[in-house]
Amino acid sequence: MLWRQQVQIRRIENQRLLSQALWVSRGALDWTRLILRSEGDTSAGITYLGGLWGVPIAKTRLSDFLGQIGEVRAEQGQETYLSGSIEDAQAKFNLRNLVSSPAPGVMQLDTEQIGAYQRLLVSLGVNSQLAKATALQVRASLAQSATRFQQVTSTAGTTTAPVTAGGGATGGSFTDKPGMEDGDDNAAVAPLQMTSVDSLLDIPGYTPEMVSRLRPFVTVLPTVSAVNMNTASAEVIAAIVPGMSLSSAQAFVARRQTVFFHNVSDVQLALRGAGVQTVEIDPGEMDVNSNYFLIHGRVQHERAEVDRTTLVYRDALTHTTRIVRIQDQL
Repeated sequence: MLWRQQVQIRRIENQRLLSQALWVSRGALDWTRLILRSEGDTSAGITYLGGLWGVPIAKTRLSDFLGQIGEVRAEQGQETYLSGSIEDAQAKFNLRNLVSSPAPGVMQLDTEQIGAYQRLLVSLGVNSQLAKATALQVRASLAQSATRFQQVTSTAGTTTAPVTAGGGATGGSFTDKPGMEDGDDNAAVAPLQMTSVDSLLDIPGYTPEMVSRLRPFVTVLPTVSAVNMNTASAEVIAAIVPGMSLSSAQAFVARRQTVFFHNVSDVQLALRGAGVQTVEIDPGEMDVNSNYFLIHGRVQHERAEVDRTTLVYRDALTHTTRIVRIQDQL
C-alpha cells in the first residue's frame, strides 16, 4: 500500500512538472512570436539570415531571463532551462506547390513545380519518378481540405483575398494539365492531408532514409508559397531555377553571405552573375521575404522535458502572427 502511494505521488509530481514545463514553453513561444512581429514591422519586407530571428538561443537558465527583466521570482527558475531556434520554413521546397488552383473550384498539378521537385530529388540521389506520385498524393489529400483554395498574404501586404470554391467542402472539379495522367481520382478512401515531411512515407517508393535525406530541403505548408532566395539552400535554388547547376547555386549562396537581397531585381541580377542569363522571376515562386516560420524550442524543468516545434504564420497585412500547428515531444 505504501509503495502504491509513493508511485501515485511521483506520478502526480511528474504531471505537475510536465504541466509547468508546457506553460514555460508556451511563454517562450509567445516571446518568439513577438520577435517575429517586431522584426516584420521594421525589416521593410525582407527576411534574411542575418536578422534577429536567425540567432539561436543556447541552453540558458530561465532565471537569467527573468533577472534581466527585474522579475522578483527569478530564483524560481533555477532548475528550468530554455533553448531553441527559428527556422525559415520558406527556405525549403514546399510540396504544397505541386498543386495549383488557377481558378475557383479547380485544382491541377503544376508541371513546372513537379519538374523543380524532380531536379531536387535527382540532386539528393532520390528516384525522380516519385515527383509525380507525390503531386498526385498531395492533390488527393487536399480533396476534403477546407483551406485547399486559400492563398497566402503577399509579403507586401497587397493581396489577402483567398480563392474560395463555390459550394461546400467537396465542391469543385479536379483536372490535370495535358500529359499528366491520374487514375486515382475515384479512389474509395481519400488519404489524410499532408502536414509534414513524414507524410511522404504514405507514398509507395519512399523509405525512412529518403525522408531523412529530404527533411532539410522539403516542407509542407498549408498554402502555396514562394521560396525565400535570402535563406534557401543551394540545393533548393538549383531545383527551382531552370538551367542552374548545383555549383552555380553554391556560388550564388556564397555571394549572398556578403549582402542580402532587397527585392527580386537584386535576385535576378545575382542569378545572371551566377551564369543564369535567361531567367524570369515569378513573385509567386521566388521572393525575399517569408510568412511561415518553424520555431524549435526545448524546455527542461527538473525531470520534465518538452521539445516543441511550432509552425507560425506572420501576416504582412495585419502585422500579427498565428499558430498553424504544434508538435510536441514529451
